[in-house]
Amino acid sequence: MAAIIAQSFAYRAPRSQDELVDILASEESVRLLAGGTDLFVEMRNGLTRPNLVVDLKRVEGFGEISWDPGTGLRIGPGVTINQLIADPAVAEHYPLLASCGHDLASHQIRNRATVIGNIVNASPCADMAPGLLCSQASAVIRSARGERIVPLSEFFTGVKRTVLERDEVLAHVQVPAQTADARGGYRKHKRIKGHDLGIVGVAVWKKDGDLRLGISSAAPKPLVIDGLSEDSAVDEVVATVAAAISPIDDVRCTADYRAHMVSVFTARLLQEVA
Repeated sequence: MAAIIAQSFAYRAPRSQDELVDILASEESVRLLAGGTDLFVEMRNGLTRPNLVVDLKRVEGFGEISWDPGTGLRIGPGVTINQLIADPAVAEHYPLLASCGHDLASHQIRNRATVIGNIVNASPCADMAPGLLCSQASAVIRSARGERIVPLSEFFTGVKRTVLERDEVLAHVQVPAQTADARGGYRKHKRIKGHDLGIVGVAVWKKDGDLRLGISSAAPKPLVIDGLSEDSAVDEVVATVAAAISPIDDVRCTADYRAHMVSVFTARLLQEVA
């Protein structure tokens, strides 16, 4: 059993976005707390030692998820995976996102883990990334310097790395209305049956003749493969995906096995979602 690393830190729980961005602008060595399912583990193991932990759960509006037929789905930083799964608008208009959420850890973890926390953690095996990438989601980022919007396809820059600057917060994720009501599916392969990190994850999204695929655990960052047609032959799509990924050998499996399972899941999903 790994030793638990004791450490001291200050704690703040701002109530407004303005208060939050002012804290981020003035403080060094800050970590943001939403669900804490990654942060607490990192702190316990001594992988991060923040001077200040800033709790996002009390920021006004951050715990809200909302649907608008004109603008789409808005997901705040405090929205948990179970909250997303249970939302009627998500079930009706973005079932692929609910499918991705169902495969994330256990019910108990999903009660704490947040959608945006899963994205900001920027793990190559992030479960929410494939569905959000296929749905052309954008990250709305705030700081004391203002607001900027970054397509999620440009948000990840590498393993555990994003475009976020030290003084910025991902204020919400916006999923456009144009990508609602699509057909889709998600498949995740794990070492064991039950709750485990993904060896590979594949999402397929189809609407109005367009085809997109989201891939996790097969490159340094989650990938989206677009520009494809629903009429594309299965072999053609599988070959396109195979050329886009760059899997590695690690303690969970080999690169060859990852590549094989991505191809298997791609072919199966294309048939299931047809």
